[in-house]
Amino acid sequence: MALHIHEAWILLFVLPALVTPAAINHEDYPADEGDQTSSNDNLIFDDYRGKGCVDDSGFVYKLGERFFPGHSNCPCVCTEDGPVCDQPECPKIHPKCTKVEHNGCCPECKEVKNFCEYHGKNYKILEEFKPSPCEWCRCEPSNEVHCVVADCAVPECVNPVYEPEQCCPVCKNG
Repeated sequence: MALHIHEAWILLFVLPALVTPAAINHEDYPADEGDQTSSNDNLIFDDYRGKGCVDDSGFVYKLGERFFPGHSNCPCVCTEDGPVCDQPECPKIHPKCTKVEHNGCCPECKEVKNFCEYHGKNYKILEEFKPSPCEWCRCEPSNEVHCVVADCAVPECVNPVYEPEQCCPVCKNG
């Protein structure tokens, strides 16, 4: 069923005229606009502001009731202005902490790093190692690796040679 342009034009101008305010049956809409704004008690999702508090899972608490809004939150008291939550001074997390849990009001360190990582390898605290013939390194208690590079004396020959597994050049021809 294809409409021609002049038929579509007629539909655009005639159809709106057929739907008038008198054509709308007010019995289909039992509340007029004034009644809709004043009866908020029948809403599916009530507004709990000033009446209670809601936690992360949607549970409603009464005014004055103590609750935890989420699994990692501090306890709160429900007030007319909303939840008022405890804000304790939590202990600082150790700088070497590698695993922190947030299961309560304050975060807790569950694992402290006791090694150093250097070029993809782990070393124990105070362990010494040589990543190359010219470097000597140590894993410090601060979990940082400190390295020293060999300081070679200036060779006293014209053509010094670098030998494998040796850091400094050697004079082969005197």
